[in-house]
Amino acid sequence: MNTRAGKFVKNLSGDAEYRSFKPSPLQSVSEINIDRDMLNHLIRANRRLAELDTAARLIPNVDLFVSMYVRKEALMSSQIEGTQCTLDDVLDPELDQNANLDVADVVNYVKAIYYAMERLETLPLCKRYIREVHEKLLEGVRGQDKMPGEFRVSQNWIGPANCSLKDARYIPPNVEDMNQALDELEQYFHTEAEYDSLIQAALIHYQFETIHPFLDGNGRVGRLLILVYLMSRGLLSQPIIYVSYFLKKNQIEYYDRMSEVRRLGNYEQWINFFLEALYAAAEDSLDMIQRLASLHDRNIEKLPKTTRSKDNLRNLFDYIEQHPIMDIKRTADALHLSYNTVAAGVKKLEDVGILSETTNASRNRVFAYEEYLQILRKDT
Repeated sequence: MNTRAGKFVKNLSGDAEYRSFKPSPLQSVSEINIDRDMLNHLIRANRRLAELDTAARLIPNVDLFVSMYVRKEALMSSQIEGTQCTLDDVLDPELDQNANLDVADVVNYVKAIYYAMERLETLPLCKRYIREVHEKLLEGVRGQDKMPGEFRVSQNWIGPANCSLKDARYIPPNVEDMNQALDELEQYFHTEAEYDSLIQAALIHYQFETIHPFLDGNGRVGRLLILVYLMSRGLLSQPIIYVSYFLKKNQIEYYDRMSEVRRLGNYEQWINFFLEALYAAAEDSLDMIQRLASLHDRNIEKLPKTTRSKDNLRNLFDYIEQHPIMDIKRTADALHLSYNTVAAGVKKLEDVGILSETTNASRNRVFAYEEYLQILRKDT
């Protein structure tokens, strides 16, 4: 069956026969029907993105926000793929020693996000860029045997755990069709925009997930591409929007709507869903910026009047905004301060209600910036 989104093609023969999907190039997709409903979604999402970008430019501690939000996105995007860990696991000060495989996957995703942002300054969005980000994502963790940084050279498929090709829910393009589709997608990155950038972002994410060019990590790379594309188009100056929180809450619908494009060629319903996800994500980011900024200002006021400049206590406060679960020894090493100096600072932050101890051990005590964590834990 052929649709404007592509067609299923026959591979092999006899008992080994299967049908993979060959996507149409985005350049050839017949005109998207932008009806009143889609136009409203488009206006709302663009407006919220503009408000978010303005807020990010104005708040003085945007780097702190970005630092925490990147970790939250890495967690939620990984949870969509079945990763079992929490935000507290990712922020554990003993992470290097205790990281299990799930936590290691999330930590690597954080590194991949930062790499993607930095690399975007020197390399435009292209196949090489995507391969490099994928290599960072799978470096030294589960999936490192799945050709990190290389497009697949064999057929893959999507379905229940350990299912066979015959029981697959979806079979992406065979290798030859995949390579052709990747070439066409790379060209589409740099074609003159036919539609609003948000519609193009929706189409690109769908197309990448449909091509599924890697043996592992496709979903995470595909969701990261949304942010990368918006930044490359100048819609965002900071990496402060991630749709994974919305997609995780609506995970079945997320997959069903992409399947609907392949099945019936109905791009419009997918674009509407995607625009709703962008709006919700921008709203979530705006709310979190405002809540974290308010918490920051409120707790700065709790510090002694003589120590609000860059002294040891203020440096410690800045540190816990990046590491809201901390222990004294590692913090002292990171800040190049003595153990006793940090211990005294922690006691002062405890006294004013900013930090609270989460362990009862006399040694290696762990402290949490609980109000900060409560804001970040939303939807995780």
